[in-house]
Amino acid sequence: MPIRVDNDLPAREVLESENIFMMGEERADTQQIRPLEIVILNLMPLKQDYEIQLLRALSNTPLQVNVTCMNVSSHVSKHTSASHINKFYTTFEAVRNMYFDGLIITGAPVETMEFEEVSYWEELASIMEWSKTNVTSTFHICWGALAGLYYHYGIQKTPTGKKLSGVYSHRLLDRCEPIVRSFDDVFYAPHSRYFGVKRDDVLANEHLMLLAESDEAGCYLIKDDQGNIYLLGHPEYDRMSLDAEYKRDLAKGMDAEVPVHYYENDDPSTTPLLTWRGHANTLYTNWLNFYVYQATPYKW
Repeated sequence: MPIRVDNDLPAREVLESENIFMMGEERADTQQIRPLEIVILNLMPLKQDYEIQLLRALSNTPLQVNVTCMNVSSHVSKHTSASHINKFYTTFEAVRNMYFDGLIITGAPVETMEFEEVSYWEELASIMEWSKTNVTSTFHICWGALAGLYYHYGIQKTPTGKKLSGVYSHRLLDRCEPIVRSFDDVFYAPHSRYFGVKRDDVLANEHLMLLAESDEAGCYLIKDDQGNIYLLGHPEYDRMSLDAEYKRDLAKGMDAEVPVHYYENDDPSTTPLLTWRGHANTLYTNWLNFYVYQATPYKW
């Protein structure tokens, strides 16, 4: 949240140069507050588990947030009960004429398919087109980021060669954007994917800005000039998420590799260290504050 200070306070200029959010007296006196309306398009197979992870990441803010969960009607979930979906989820058709302050599009286990081959691609494309007029800012996660970059900017996904699974070190490329306020120069985040995007493709697009990347995992955090975010990792994952995925793949008979930089001494019998929660909280709080709350109209 912003710090309210006297317009002429000398410290203000110094703090603003450090990308600290300062609010002047005039704006503070006229700013109105209401709950934010956030819709989550949850494409993850284990929806209830992911609800916990994502809502935890969104909770570290003094803002009041009303969350609506949405699923695609063109696909029937095999891993979440119909009773849970019927009780807690809505459809795109039900909200098509509504406006939201923020939209989150999650990842999905369909990376190896071409976008147009995904059974719900047409519906997802309609949602992404709708978001241009009915949503202030959209936050795309993992496959959702690949899909968003492809739909909006024609950027193709590229295979990583093998599954990226683990907790990777990232470096900040631009400290001036609000989404990265309070980031450390180097920070950690989990990844779990088979595809990414080429750095050169992102840099060549005048509408996109690459804000953080990893030497091992490639592009991580991208922003477009409309205030939408594309995140190619999973900082919202909890401590044991990668562990559960690894053991699930082993149980399926897959030749799964141990997630890198995750277990102590790369020993899967140990409890993983949680090294990314602070970054996750800062990232999602920054999005809610700077790209949703500070940008959305008080009345749609």
